[in-house]
Amino acid sequence: MGFYHHYVFPWLLDLAMSSRQLHAPRERTLAPARGRILEIGFGTGRNLGHYPPTVKRIEAIDPDPDLDRLSLPRIAHAAIAVDFHHLDAEHLPFEDARFDTVVSTFTLCSIPDVVHALGEVRRVLKPGGRLLFLEHGRAPDAKVVRWQDRLNRAWMPVSGGCHLNRPVRQLITDAGLEIGPAQAYYLARAPKFIGFLTEGVAWRSD
Repeated sequence: MGFYHHYVFPWLLDLAMSSRQLHAPRERTLAPARGRILEIGFGTGRNLGHYPPTVKRIEAIDPDPDLDRLSLPRIAHAAIAVDFHHLDAEHLPFEDARFDTVVSTFTLCSIPDVVHALGEVRRVLKPGGRLLFLEHGRAPDAKVVRWQDRLNRAWMPVSGGCHLNRPVRQLITDAGLEIGPAQAYYLARAPKFIGFLTEGVAWRSD
């Protein structure tokens, strides 16, 4: 993956994900987490401090071992027990209907086959189970979208494969999940091309 991805990108990712502006959105998103929980795209582990105190254990996956130098110390010192696996979301080795909750924060943008991954999320959710999501993506404003589309190809190599312009709500509903309470907004003081966020809950209704 090269020097940049091994030695620079993990620290840049962690810096971006540590923004205080994301604390409240993370806490709102994770507040409904319950039961058996899977977090996809664990990254550097920045969600660990934002789960509600009722959560005692989660399973977590991330395919990138270069993030371990940041995520593993957080796992070791967390109040939550984490069963961590180097796996990608497109090929989950869990049985059908295993989890009550799946968590995805700033993850759907960078999964290569996001359609397949969301199909896997639906498969491993129990009927009535919830996907809790906080994602950036395609903006509703044509001017912003034009910039997202222009910048996307140059952005991806420096951001770990992150897409600026994925339509989050459409991807989730196309996977057969029913979006419940959700809100979309531009994050204050963030560039609009990267700062359009959607947070909420989606259900496996069958």
